[in-house]
Amino acid sequence: MLKLVLGFTAVLVILSVTHTTLSLDTPSLVAPPPIAKKIPKVTEINGHKLVDNYFWLRDKKNPEVKAYLDAENVYAEAVVKPTEPLQKKLYGELLSRIKETDVDVPYKHGDYFYYSRTEAGKQYPVRCRRKGSMEAPEEVVLDVNELAKGQTFMAVAAYQVSEDGNLLAYSTDNTGFRQFTLAVKDLRTGKLLSDHIEKTGSVVWANDNKTVFYTVEDAAKRQYRLYCHAVGTTGPDELIYEEKDERFSVEAFKTRSTGYIFLISGSHTTSEARYIPANEPAAEWKVIEPRRQDIEYYPDHNGDFFYIRVNDAGRNFRLVKAPVTAPGKANWQEVIPHRPTVMLDDTDFFKNYYITYEREHGLPQISVADLQTGQSHRIAFPEPAYLASPYVNREYDVKKFRYSYQSFITSQSIYEYDMATGNATLLKRKEVPGGYDPTRYQVEQLYATASDGVKVPISVVYSKGKKLDGTGALYLYAYGSYGISIDITFNSNLFSLVDRGVVYAIAHPRGGGEMGKTWHDDGRMMRKKNTFTDFIASAEYLLSKGYGSKERLAIEGASAGGLLMGAVTNMRPDLFHAVIAKVPFVDVMNTMLDESLPLTVTEFEEWGNPKEKPAFDYMITYSPYDNIQAKPYPNILVKTSFNDSQVMYWEPAKYVAKMRATRNDHHTLILKTNMGAGHGGASGRYDRLHEFAFDYAFVLNQVGIAE
Repeated sequence: MLKLVLGFTAVLVILSVTHTTLSLDTPSLVAPPPIAKKIPKVTEINGHKLVDNYFWLRDKKNPEVKAYLDAENVYAEAVVKPTEPLQKKLYGELLSRIKETDVDVPYKHGDYFYYSRTEAGKQYPVRCRRKGSMEAPEEVVLDVNELAKGQTFMAVAAYQVSEDGNLLAYSTDNTGFRQFTLAVKDLRTGKLLSDHIEKTGSVVWANDNKTVFYTVEDAAKRQYRLYCHAVGTTGPDELIYEEKDERFSVEAFKTRSTGYIFLISGSHTTSEARYIPANEPAAEWKVIEPRRQDIEYYPDHNGDFFYIRVNDAGRNFRLVKAPVTAPGKANWQEVIPHRPTVMLDDTDFFKNYYITYEREHGLPQISVADLQTGQSHRIAFPEPAYLASPYVNREYDVKKFRYSYQSFITSQSIYEYDMATGNATLLKRKEVPGGYDPTRYQVEQLYATASDGVKVPISVVYSKGKKLDGTGALYLYAYGSYGISIDITFNSNLFSLVDRGVVYAIAHPRGGGEMGKTWHDDGRMMRKKNTFTDFIASAEYLLSKGYGSKERLAIEGASAGGLLMGAVTNMRPDLFHAVIAKVPFVDVMNTMLDESLPLTVTEFEEWGNPKEKPAFDYMITYSPYDNIQAKPYPNILVKTSFNDSQVMYWEPAKYVAKMRATRNDHHTLILKTNMGAGHGGASGRYDRLHEFAFDYAFVLNQVGIAE
């Protein structure tokens, strides 16, 4: 039986519980927190005994598990109840900066212009199109609000219109578990067809407008099979390919030229591509180049050539081309060489031009090249920290392409770029209501020195005129895994912090991709701890330069960034005053030892395989759950979702349960579980604002800002 401690239940555990302190100065008198029972589970491996007292929380169907999570939610709400007026005020502020009724920039595909729009009071977008011009009558393609009726969660993944514009293949998830069901809609009649396929990933139309290729997931949520489906049929679909290596997942897509369909089999370090002509869905799939360990390559198509981004000559990739009739390595011709200081992130091919998306000095860059002359140039961007990325570009034979630009203080701006003349035209800058003025803020790109001398980038925003005297509030965010770059996007919510005097910063530690592939390499596997020490160095640098006070330093990370939060909190609990860990990957050892779980095997190349002793001996030194000690910790808010498929809810739950039973301080520790969402939290836009208001109220209270 689960033994909980609530204000109205009996105390059935032997534990000294004191009142939790929420505000900086005054204790908040609430009932003692829930205390989870202990049922030891012992795992013996590599000469170690791992004792997991809270393994039982994995049993999702056990009513005691839900009772424990519900009790934690009740406790969390009681602890933060004094902040309810602030939450309400914050929600109003966040909402005031959003243009609730708005329309995205339309993009052309075939005979139609497609766009999404939002309506005030509705949680989800409405996806529409107009034939021929934007003056034509509107056709609603997919109203996500209608799909969401009666659901607590709704997400759309695949959204693919056939080349003739008549059929829409789309997939939805109504739980948050990222398990998507494929449906086909006849856009001429508005009716759904009989097609219904579960657990799908990629969805690609052949050019015959009746054949759909799709991938499906296995029990560990790995996309592993490609099928061919004839629309309107109910018989078994043809299995095209099955990926047997559990480290690899599959993904399919069609080139912008509409000439080819590619199937990519990829792990974290290795890839292999197959292809067929998109006009020939029954053709035999061919391999471009057989996989080789630690070699990744990704193809695109233009004219008589495949253009291939490949890292065979260096970690930052080069660009080669080969005839579509013989695309193997023996025929590769170099187009762009490998550059040690420039990461070639991606490419976009048009009929007469191609775009390269690169990274240099920690920042994203976009270059435009003329396929006829070979000449290329970069697009210049004006701010010290920003995100520049492609917008929707579906047409192939064009001279203009669209990109998105944004920064801490510049809202998302869609530009149309003339590839022949180099002229950029602003199509739309997202309106920020409520009197927003970007000139009121200062943006900086700083560099902390890590313990081994490496310079770690930090992006910072704060109000102009703010005194950086070491007494203010500082909010530091980071991720640092999978080679993912956390570039600087516009988030109007942040100004509810910055306008109250908080300095907001994003550290870019090793493990991310900001400085290229070697930056990722230096923060994964047996060098993972560089991520943690980089973050600590970033925090110490900001404090030393007066950007904030240690007594008012709050930090945040999510998912693998939650692992970062757990690790640095164990390493330097004295450095941080408050921590928000969202859907945190904190039970590293137990998760990576269980190959039945989603992502475990596929991520051996990111973290290591703890069944191998050298990896085990290293990973056990930083796994947050395994390194909780009897010592003081910061104030901590942990957030999770019951239907998370990437970091299962039990990891944060176990972490909090063990932390409660082990730490020897009286600081705040609360667990908030969204019982109807997944890894990304709430799906509706208004629901997400409420979540932000909750988080911000917690942070502001912790750093001594009451209103």
